[in-house]
Amino acid sequence: MERPQPSGVVERPLLRRTAAAFTSLMALAATSLVAGHGAEATSEGPCALPRTPAHHSLGLDTWNRAYPRPNRSLDAVMIFLSFPDSVPRTGPAELAADHFPATSRFYEKASYGKFTLRAHPELRWLPMPRTSTSYGIRRDWDPARRTAYLRDALAAADPLVDFSRYDVVYLVADPDAPGVDSDATKVVNFERPMRADGTDIKRIVTVFEQHPPDRNVLAHETGHVFDLADLYHRPMDGKGDWDTYVGDWDVMGSQFGMAPDLFGWHKWKLGWLDRRQVRCVEPSGTSLLTLEPIAAAPAVGGRTGTRLAVVRTGADTALAIEARSATGNDRHTCTEGVLIYRVRGGTESGGGPVEVVDTHPRSQACWDRSVYPPLADAPLGVGETFTVPGERTRVEVADRTPTGAWTVKITPSV
Repeated sequence: MERPQPSGVVERPLLRRTAAAFTSLMALAATSLVAGHGAEATSEGPCALPRTPAHHSLGLDTWNRAYPRPNRSLDAVMIFLSFPDSVPRTGPAELAADHFPATSRFYEKASYGKFTLRAHPELRWLPMPRTSTSYGIRRDWDPARRTAYLRDALAAADPLVDFSRYDVVYLVADPDAPGVDSDATKVVNFERPMRADGTDIKRIVTVFEQHPPDRNVLAHETGHVFDLADLYHRPMDGKGDWDTYVGDWDVMGSQFGMAPDLFGWHKWKLGWLDRRQVRCVEPSGTSLLTLEPIAAAPAVGGRTGTRLAVVRTGADTALAIEARSATGNDRHTCTEGVLIYRVRGGTESGGGPVEVVDTHPRSQACWDRSVYPPLADAPLGVGETFTVPGERTRVEVADRTPTGAWTVKITPSV
């Protein structure tokens, strides 16, 4: 099972350059892009948490312009790398088909058609100068060997690829080469961008998947390209449960999840939900609202109601409340209902910036399919009421409308 690295340069998930650019790449340490890069202001209202210096902060009052924002069409190049110690058994076209158009369709559904990821695979093998085993490819990759791999790969692609045309770069290694470790798929961020064809290259997705690959793996890794955090928990010893924070409920937690659509908070951050679709719940009294399922396609004409309710709980914390139903990217969900989760804007990627609230802590569901059965039945159903521990916020699901929306009562102070 692929598990991207926690926060840092590495996440799981030309060049017409001068010699100085090579030197710059070699000098890059294992550091991530910092949140202090240029910001694009937004006007998202009082429940929008502030963006903090945390890596992939879920604060969304500003957009970090070091990352491309997927609220428009973006172009991605896919480059295929072979090695002298292996003859590829799978062609580039087959490997490209492992990921596209599935990844583009995932984002088209998640964004309600507001974002298109256009893939441009270079359907030929580009030979690397060294054997696959010489690069020491692995999850916790030696920085010097990783740099050597990137240097050689970009040099091989330079004569053929105009990188100024692309927003996203995927480097796909021959999956059958003896030194390729499928657990090493991840994103490499550069603290100082490389220049290529008159454009900055700030990060590269290195793909080492087997054929066929892990489900939704490129949707997960591409999420990092858009400044989304890892939502899983990586045990210190590498053993135990990885999915204790969010379970099946977002592809940034697990690409194997049964309900992998992005949380409404992510969709708000990425620009796919606007202020009219987010309800900032008043701090006193009871708010009655109707939540459209977060994965449902917009109604005819593009009109849509409230998708996300937010209760501000602190300077950089909030409770988010949304409906999850068996539709869109969530069509294989284990349970339907109203999902509650905590958002922490100051928490690093991989440290638990999102935590799903288990409204049924004494039960579990779909043990044969769920990545973490204790959270598979986390949503509230019709007629159920739950008070979030430590937050004094009560959520009641009153009913479900004929169109599939959920009527919810939220009382922030009980």
